[in-house]
Amino acid sequence: MSHYYDENPEVASDETTFTYSYDKHNITLTTDKGVFSKDKLDYGSDLLIRTFLKSNPPGPKKKIVDVGCGYGPIGLMIAKSAPHHEVTMVDVNERALALAEKNKSINHIDNVLILKSDGLAQTVDNNYDFVITNPPIRAGKQVVHGILEDAYSKLSGDGSLYVVIQKKQGMPSAKKKMHEIFNNVEVIEKSKGYYILKSVKVDFRV
Repeated sequence: MSHYYDENPEVASDETTFTYSYDKHNITLTTDKGVFSKDKLDYGSDLLIRTFLKSNPPGPKKKIVDVGCGYGPIGLMIAKSAPHHEVTMVDVNERALALAEKNKSINHIDNVLILKSDGLAQTVDNNYDFVITNPPIRAGKQVVHGILEDAYSKLSGDGSLYVVIQKKQGMPSAKKKMHEIFNNVEVIEKSKGYYILKSVKVDFRV
């Protein structure tokens, strides 16, 4: 069976297109079978986008990485809404990455770099201002917690990790893990069983 977190989904292609809007910005998104949330933007991703952009209004240039970007809705809308930021989008699913590149081109978004990476393993930067993720829950706790752990080393001083996760799909354990890693975690938004968790990198490690 093929999964959205597989490197090469074996399911036959069946592309579809829809428009996603935030504030005054609209992006056209092409999706396909074998990627996460094919038919429409999932509620968790929408909540993460809206919460992140409301919490971080336009300001100085920032470096952002979207982990498990799929076909690109989170990273592309953030990049569209804040064109002065540098956004990196990573995923292991090659079909999702091809769609993300297509959606970047269709929407004429230039401030985005799309990379194949297993979590954050293949990223070279260690000074992102923000790591944001709607993690691949069905890939398992080990994968999800690995992303949380790697985020710490990839963030600059005072950088922040934003995670969206459902309570019934592991929010309590993810929250506990983030506190272990960062020595802080807060719930900054919750809706319909989805939680936005935030941790800030602090110099408590010796």
